[in-house]
Amino acid sequence: MYREHSVGVVIPAYNEKGFVGDVIREMPDYVDRMYLIDDCSTDDTWDEIHEAAREDADGLELEYTGGLDDSGEKREAEIVADGGQTMLERRAIVEDSIGRVVPIQHRENLGAGGAIKTGYLAALKDKVDIVPTVDGDGQMDLSQLPRLMDPIVEDEADYAKGNRLLYKEFRSNMPPFRFFGNSILTFLTKIASGYWKTMDPQNGYTAISHYALANVGIENMYEYYGYCNDLLVKLNAKGMRVADVAMPAVYGDEESSIDYTTYIRKVSGMLLRNFFWRLKVKYLVLDFHPLALFYLFGAATTGLGIAGSLWSLYAKFALGDPLFIRASASLLLFSVGSMFVMFAMLFDMQANESREVQVRE
Repeated sequence: MYREHSVGVVIPAYNEKGFVGDVIREMPDYVDRMYLIDDCSTDDTWDEIHEAAREDADGLELEYTGGLDDSGEKREAEIVADGGQTMLERRAIVEDSIGRVVPIQHRENLGAGGAIKTGYLAALKDKVDIVPTVDGDGQMDLSQLPRLMDPIVEDEADYAKGNRLLYKEFRSNMPPFRFFGNSILTFLTKIASGYWKTMDPQNGYTAISHYALANVGIENMYEYYGYCNDLLVKLNAKGMRVADVAMPAVYGDEESSIDYTTYIRKVSGMLLRNFFWRLKVKYLVLDFHPLALFYLFGAATTGLGIAGSLWSLYAKFALGDPLFIRASASLLLFSVGSMFVMFAMLFDMQANESREVQVRE
């Protein structure tokens, strides 16, 4: 228990032999449960999870409270898939807990987001008050965990995430290409999610409340590496509060399996789809705000202005037509469209300002 709140940590692991065992053994005593999800590893990750779980159980005198299921029976997620199976049963095999460790093995490789989703489903059934996520590669400083949970415990946020970009000294260990890609996706995620102050959306060091987890529609969560970005969009659509917690980047001997060219392309496409989905759900279906129309009109007019400019140049150099009138009209369309987009962004910032918290120290 942490400050009278039960804690269940979700730990995804894919080929993390030599790392995941240390994560289990170093987990703080106040953590009630650890959901270890083996995403069909091809090395000895699964065996290391069991070995470390037994060591952890032998070294701790456990007292589970807060509604956690300690009957020794396999847990089921409340979300039911087709054919009567729960979504969790369809995705994974959940073994009996070993002390506070719940070993979960995917039936097929589902990726980083899929492993987090599986862990969330298990924690949701156990009704854990706070569900942090910690990578199985040892990159995350477990001493920072209370800083993620405090905004939730103090009812300042429903979801908290790490931020490695706020201070120069915090991001000094981040590889340049990773920092560049992170900066691009940070900007795109601000637009898509509506959390304009939030940075480093790819940071997988997070914590979410049971209330947010139960209401955000976790069964539809994106399962590629951009699951963090996708979750932010869903949280905003549901009016949840998000805390951005500054913390340093940590990199060790682990190797990243991410192809950043593919990553940026796929996540950017997902964010574009999610952006239009958020506008529809938040500002047209659940409530109404003209900023959605401002965005759509502005984007259409801006696009028309750009197309007109290109045609004006073609007509000038290929057909010999006068440039001034066509170019002036295109510039006017572009200016008007850009102005509407800027107003839409401003309204979006104002609508979400009260739902963002920044934890600097």
